[in-house]
Amino acid sequence: MKTIEMKRVLAVALAAALTITTIACGSADESVIDDQAAVRSMDEGVGEIWIDDEATALAGSAASSQAALDACTAVFNLMNQQRVAQGLSSLAWSDALTNAAQVRAGEITTTFSHTRPNGSAFWTVDSNVQYGENLAKLYQSADSVYTAWMNSPTHAANIMDGGYKTVGIAVCQTDDGSWYWAQEFGY
Repeated sequence: MKTIEMKRVLAVALAAALTITTIACGSADESVIDDQAAVRSMDEGVGEIWIDDEATALAGSAASSQAALDACTAVFNLMNQQRVAQGLSSLAWSDALTNAAQVRAGEITTTFSHTRPNGSAFWTVDSNVQYGENLAKLYQSADSVYTAWMNSPTHAANIMDGGYKTVGIAVCQTDDGSWYWAQEFGY
């Protein structure tokens, strides 16, 4: 239990200034949102540390468009406005979760799934911080993706989960201009 407490403290300590990045990726396909959000229980993966250094290193070198940066900021603000209106605390921005979101946004351009292209679970990008995930694709604005997530009970549950304390959001823009979203949650 002490290890879990330390992970919570580490996740909260990693919450930092709002730094959102998008990455240039491959091409889009037709579906727009899966029907399930992903959640990892506090017990899942206990004793296993997964940090995909190769993938997270690539996330940090990504290019950004101002429109995507603004959209990620807008989703962050919409989410926190609704949480506060419901009596929940605002989520803190986490650079570690944003790095994981960048990796996941890039990965879902080829395999739109909460399972990574190599077959491992979504949280293996950085098991120290990732406990929930929302994905979406082909939404070109903050309002449209946020509405879609809130209209899906499983995605809305991640956004409104009172236990989560941190979040990271990223958009991967494909060559044809399509947007792939990853929203990662932590304690």
